[in-house]
Amino acid sequence: MRKRREKASIKAAAILLGAALLTGGCSSYQSSEELRKSAQTVETESTESSANGDEKGSNETTDNQVNGENGKDSGEQEENPTAQIIQSETERTAAPAPEFKQVSDTVYVKTEGGSVRVRSSCDTSADDNIVANVGNATKLTRTGTSEKWDRVEYEGKTVYISSDFVTTEVPKEPETTAAAASADASGQISLNPSWKYADYAKINSGAAVLYRTTVSEKKNKVIAVNAGHGTKGGTSVKTQCHPDGTAKVTGGTTGAGATSAVAVSTGMTFSDGTPESKVTLAMAKILKDKLLAAGYDVLMIRDGEDVQLDNIARSVIANNAADCHIALHWDSTTSNKGAFYMSVPDVASYKNMEPVKSHWQQHNALGASLVSGLKNAGVKIFSSGSMAMDLTQTSYSTIPSVDIELGDKASDHSQSTLNQLGDGLTAGVKTYFGQ
Repeated sequence: MRKRREKASIKAAAILLGAALLTGGCSSYQSSEELRKSAQTVETESTESSANGDEKGSNETTDNQVNGENGKDSGEQEENPTAQIIQSETERTAAPAPEFKQVSDTVYVKTEGGSVRVRSSCDTSADDNIVANVGNATKLTRTGTSEKWDRVEYEGKTVYISSDFVTTEVPKEPETTAAAASADASGQISLNPSWKYADYAKINSGAAVLYRTTVSEKKNKVIAVNAGHGTKGGTSVKTQCHPDGTAKVTGGTTGAGATSAVAVSTGMTFSDGTPESKVTLAMAKILKDKLLAAGYDVLMIRDGEDVQLDNIARSVIANNAADCHIALHWDSTTSNKGAFYMSVPDVASYKNMEPVKSHWQQHNALGASLVSGLKNAGVKIFSSGSMAMDLTQTSYSTIPSVDIELGDKASDHSQSTLNQLGDGLTAGVKTYFGQ
């Protein structure tokens, strides 16, 4: 009997040791049962969130379903489709951890623009393991390497980074934006007809305004800040949803399946009667000042009450004069549900369409960084922090670009709240560029 107990103990220990070895390289892998329970929890939370939303019941639509082409008030919607909410936790896989070859050398982050995620585990199916976004030429100490992952030290932590973005030679900084050459003496940048996708714009007589930082520690990055809405006559003009002429894959003001959409909508009205376009402009001006103080140049897509630039023109100007594009909006719901970003729909046809194919990961990474900055600033975040939406802005963007929803009709939009939001967004920009 004693021998049988000893054998059983040895067998159990061996099993435990095997499990430890299996997960030793990259932690946080879950069992099938844990994954199932996690998925059930997410689904339950999503259902509860929708049920507590507003008059739309289980269909948690947004101002970008209005805003979708930067939207209408919810009462003016042509359709009321259910928005796809990205719940990456339900897609998590329990892939085995890679085996690392022990090394000890200095490596650098290599990226053509934007930043690269470093994670606490070798798992890209979810975002809860993202430790930081690191910029080009960031110096790291590498302690292990495998076929697809490198194990490195970052700010005293052991983290993991895709081997595709690691080099042993110091990479050159990517060339800076063409904004300096494009801006006239007043800082205005108009739509150049020769720019790619410029001929798709229908409202294009206006101009963005470039502001240069005066601080000594310049970041050498231009941030396009787009105050949503604010184009007189924008609702009476239609533009092509996708550059290749294909139909929208999600609904909004314009339903899924449509090939043309409102050029720029008027936006919703806050519960206190304030037009959304007024609040987005106030937010843009606050964010501009905070970014300038942080060392960034700022391209104000809309610098006044009205700018004659449709959503395509705004995106194309940002493509050619900025390093990233942030559109500011508030949702049309009435539950004060918090902030989130519009992520790229996980639809193969859409992700394989240029320029989305080449840039969708950058779009989502920028959105995740902004939401992280807002969360750390104490801002309420809706659900997982993202909602999938097929937007004109995303469909024509060749730089990291995102629509960020900063609340909804019921949200406070006082000066103090806008300052808090500005602090969070600025922190998110710094994180994204690894600065």
